[in-house]
Amino acid sequence: MMRRRLLIAALPLVAWPALALGQGRGQPPAAAPDPALLAQVEAYLNGLTTFRARFLQLAQNGASATGTAWIVRPGRMRFDYDAPEPTLLIASGGQVMMYDRELRQPSIAPASSTPLGVLLRPQIRLGGDITVTALERRGGFLHLSLHRTGEAAEGQLTLSFSEAPMQLRQWAVLDAQGRETRVTLYEIDTTTRPNLRIFDFNDPRFFEEEQQRR
Repeated sequence: MMRRRLLIAALPLVAWPALALGQGRGQPPAAAPDPALLAQVEAYLNGLTTFRARFLQLAQNGASATGTAWIVRPGRMRFDYDAPEPTLLIASGGQVMMYDRELRQPSIAPASSTPLGVLLRPQIRLGGDITVTALERRGGFLHLSLHRTGEAAEGQLTLSFSEAPMQLRQWAVLDAQGRETRVTLYEIDTTTRPNLRIFDFNDPRFFEEEQQRR
């Protein structure tokens, strides 16, 4: 039970953290990202229509979990955690649901309030209401850090990509207290499209089918 509570507290989709996060007063602003490289990342994300991967989630408190992630753009995402973790996370129809299979209890938040909500938009634009704070090559990967414009206090999301070809491989959510939740992706499949019913938690039959699937 304690392990489950620690993990759920660190889940990366539920909400942007609400306390102050900043670069620190008096620190120089980061250099502007390379526009051509930024355009490549933007084009890749907008061209991503279906994405399936296994994932390993590591939290600052040491909790870890594995599972299967689905992204079907625009608008749909599903994180199906392996047992014994009972959590299911689904984004669909502008909402994100976190469902505890043991308690059979769902909780719902707007997708726009989640760190990964930017990936669900019909058109992703890395500008305007999204501020890019860093775009750099490090450790053999390309790392893109961003937050909602004017809302740096909410927290920061970093997406990490391999290049040639470009592929999303990891993301990290940094909260206001400097605690990081990192999700690493592997066994990636961008060709298989799932049955969209696995995202439809507003269908009255959804929870019955989930219990049978589990």
